[in-house]
Amino acid sequence: MNSPHLIKIEHDLRVLSLEELEWLLERIAKQVQERKQISNTLTDVKYMNEQLVTMASDLAIQTEITTINNEFSITEMDGLQKL
Repeated sequence: MNSPHLIKIEHDLRVLSLEELEWLLERIAKQVQERKQISNTLTDVKYMNEQLVTMASDLAIQTEITTINNEFSITEMDGLQKL
């Protein structure tokens, strides 16, 4: 990971004071945490979507949904119009 950009940053860091380095380190740590949280959130969404696809193709779940729809079909005729 010794890109020219990183080498320049490392060189620039040498001129900073200890206080400036500590401040920068805190900022970098905060950004890393934020990116990890975003990454974890996206991973969780992807996992949930995969689980939903699996459930939607499960025959037992499809049968249960059909049963529930049949049980509530009478209440759908209660006179309320769909929006």
